[in-house]
Amino acid sequence: QVDLVESGGGAVQPGDSLTLSCAASARIFVIYNMAWYRQAPGKQRELVAAITPAGFTNLADSVKGRFTISTDNAKNTVYLQMNSLKPEDTAIYYCNAEGLEAVDTNTNRYLELWGQGTLVTVSS
Repeated sequence: QVDLVESGGGAVQPGDSLTLSCAASARIFVIYNMAWYRQAPGKQRELVAAITPAGFTNLADSVKGRFTISTDNAKNTVYLQMNSLKPEDTAIYYCNAEGLEAVDTNTNRYLELWGQGTLVTVSS
């Protein structure tokens, strides 16, 4: 079972746009937060953008004004619209979701999920 399904990565030129999407399975039935992280070669994984179901967002300074994060709560899906892409945006982008899963009819537990990663390459 794949709990987070990502799509939308690819190779583009500087200045182009891409939209990433990530759909969470029904396993996580209460979502606290969904986010996108990225990891460039030789660097640590970093937070790119995060959003709560209520629509509160947090974006890294390096992407403010260029990237937008949004959700479709009915579909448990988060999107990352990336505009004016730069070579330094090249990385593997990972979807993350935090929330609750049902253990049984009376018990829930915290759950954190990670996607498999999707490669974004920005190069001329």
